[in-house]
This record gives sequence, structure tokens and C-alpha cells, in this order.
Amino acid sequence: MRFFLLSLFTCSLLLSSALFAQESRTAGSDQEDPYKYLKLFGDVFERVKVLYVDEVTDKEMIEHAINGMLTGLDPHSSYLNDDGYDDMKVQTRGSFGGLGIEVTMENGFVKVVSPIDDTPAAKAGVQPGDMITNLDGKPVMGLSLSEAVDLMRGKVGTTIELTIRRENTPEPVKVKIQRDIIKIQSVRHRIEGDIGYIRITTFNQQTTPGMKKALSDIKEELGDKLLGYVIDLRNNPGGLLTEAINVSDAFLNEGEIVSTRGRQEEDTKRDMATPGDLAEGLPLVVLINGGSASASEIVSGALQDHRRAVLMGTPSFGKGSVQTIIPLPEDGAMRLTTARYYTPSGRSIQAKGIVPDIIVEPARVETLEAGEIVKESDLKGALQNGTPSLFVEENPDDTKDETIKLSDEAKEDYQLLRAIDLLRGVALYNNKEPVTYSDDQDDKDDETNPDQ
Repeated sequence: MRFFLLSLFTCSLLLSSALFAQESRTAGSDQEDPYKYLKLFGDVFERVKVLYVDEVTDKEMIEHAINGMLTGLDPHSSYLNDDGYDDMKVQTRGSFGGLGIEVTMENGFVKVVSPIDDTPAAKAGVQPGDMITNLDGKPVMGLSLSEAVDLMRGKVGTTIELTIRRENTPEPVKVKIQRDIIKIQSVRHRIEGDIGYIRITTFNQQTTPGMKKALSDIKEELGDKLLGYVIDLRNNPGGLLTEAINVSDAFLNEGEIVSTRGRQEEDTKRDMATPGDLAEGLPLVVLINGGSASASEIVSGALQDHRRAVLMGTPSFGKGSVQTIIPLPEDGAMRLTTARYYTPSGRSIQAKGIVPDIIVEPARVETLEAGEIVKESDLKGALQNGTPSLFVEENPDDTKDETIKLSDEAKEDYQLLRAIDLLRGVALYNNKEPVTYSDDQDDKDDETNPDQ
């Protein structure tokens, strides 16, 4: 009976490929005929069914074969069974179970693209670029990405131990993480003195409305005191392309946001900005790092090419490919890479990433003791200031408290501090007015210096 089913399956594959083979031959004589390779697949399938040490179901065999075909193309193409497809749809809605990390495959290991803010993985200290080699002591080498992800998922409240290889750390790092429901608030915001800070952790269906609310709240609170915005895309693993386009469009009045180019005509298109800058022309600084991927790179690349924002931080991850989710009629779906992203200037993001305008490495801020400082006014016989009465303030004893209050998070974040400094510097430069002298003062200068 099994042999009959296998023969029937193989025949159906061969029959369904006949039209494809015919189309390949008519498209060009140099096209390979898939006929013989499908026969090869049937031969291998039959032998594995009979000779493999353990009994394997037909469903498992076919799913492994499909997944192997897709993952062999690139790290981001894969097969999603029913459970995986359901999980993917839940993630795009902004709530799912797990550890809270975005991962990919590299050299047989699971590579962390980015931990998600306020998730068990982030709190446990998992970092972008970490290579996960073992899960509860079991090696991940030989597993597909979906299989490794399945192992990391589990019942809420249970723990898993990750063995991590980390750059510049000679010994493996073992981290125990308790699984939890991951509820992603994709946009957070706060006030840093006279600067609006907006943190985008991922691009899901809640991102655009969340960002618009953040812009509105900041403007309402600061009013005319608002100098600009910091858009923080660090460790943002990406998400929905439509959300990346919407976020970029919020700060652009016109021009191209991103283009996607694939083999098929429907996979090649240009997305354009619509009139209306929600930031009303105020300066922007975008923070990125090695954990900024995919949709984050689309936003930062568009704003950089249009000179709408200054990018600061470290180079981004470099995922510039488009994955299309294609539901399958019988079971699950497949995630297939169908195109590449290009920035408005025509740059490919793939494997190169976005390089910031100003490189700022992560660092720790420390206050150093300056010691006793002697000023000119402390010296015996120092000259008086001599400022003309024109420039003397009416109430010289009045002191202005211009201390900018920053959050504790900002005080510990060197890259964010540099972004805030840059925005204040831009605002100071734009508002600088030349010093003017009155006619009386000019006359006095002429009398004092008759040779001028």
C-alpha cells in the first residue's frame, strides 16, 4: 500500500511537471529538464522510506524535503506548516509566545539579529550578533531555522538554556531564559529636555498609528520648545514592508521611498511619498546599529538619501531582500524571497546594510574630576570685563536655569546623548542671529579710532 501511495505521489509529481518541462523547453533549449530530477527525488524518497533507521511518515518526509529546498536558496526562505503559519500571522499582529528574539541562520548556527525590547531575551542580556550553538545542551547544527525556533518556543513559564558564542568573548556564554508571552508595544516615546524621543522596536500593524500618536503627544507637550526628534531604530529586526513605507512617508513630502526589484513584473515596483511631513520640517536624527534590519534599513535609507535625517550609530544588519508569504492550498504556506530592496538612490541594502552619516560606537559615559580650575577673574589685578552698556543685561544678578533634564536611560546611552547634542547644535546654528551695533556705538568707535 505504501509503495502504491509512493508511486502515485511520484507519478503525480512527474505528471504535474510535464507542462512545466514543456514550458521550459519552449522558453529556450538551454533550460534544464526537471523531469529527471523529480525522478531522482522519487528514488531517494522510496529508499529513505524503506531503509532509514527509524520509521518516518510521508508527511514528515515531504515537509523536510520542501523546507530543505527553500532553506537551501537563502536564509530567509522557508516552509511554514499550519502551526508555523499561524504563529507568523500572530507575530505580525504584535503578540506571540517565546523568548523575544529575531533570528536567522548563519554557518549552521542560529544568529541573533536582535532581541526585542522588554522581553525575556533582552532582560537576560542576549545581544545582536550572538551565535546560538546549543539549546538545552543540544547542538543546533543540522537543524533548520524553523526547527530551532520550535525548540525555543514552549509553554509559558518554562525555561530554556541557550549556549552562545559571542564576539570578543573566548568562552561560550550560557543563558537561562524563562519563556513568556511576548506582547510588543512597537512604539514608545518620551521627552528628553526639548527633544522628542521615539523608539520603534518592530514594524507590525500597530507601528504607524503608534508613531503618529507619539508625534502628536510630543508636540502637544513641548509646543514651540520642540527642537527635533530622535528616531531610535537600534535592534529593530524589521517587519512589515507597508509599515516601513508608512513611517518613511510620515517624514517625507515627495520622492521615492523604496523600490523592489524581482524576476517577475509584479515583484518590481516603486513606492512614492505623499505630501505631508508630520514632523513639520524639524530636524531628525535616526539611530541604527547592527541589529537594525530589513524594514529598519528601508526607513533609514530613505531618510538618508533624501537628506531628511542624519543617521548616527553603527552600520546596519544588511537584510535587503523581500519575502512573500504564499499560502499553499493543502497545508501551511511558504516564505519565499522574491525581490531585493533598493534605496531611493539605487543602493542595494543586501549584505551591505546602511552606513550611518556619523559613526558612534556604543560607549559608557563617565564624569571625570576636573580638579581645581583657576580662571582669569581669579588672577590678581585682572582687567574688568569692559562690556559696553549696550550689551549689559538689565538684571545681571538674575540667573537662568537652562539645565536640560534627561531621563536616566538617556544618561546611560552614549549614542542617544550624541544624537541629542547634534539636534541641539543644529537648532542653535539655525537660530543664531548676527550681533548688531547701534549708531551711537559706531560713532564712539570712530572717535576712538580715527585712523579706521
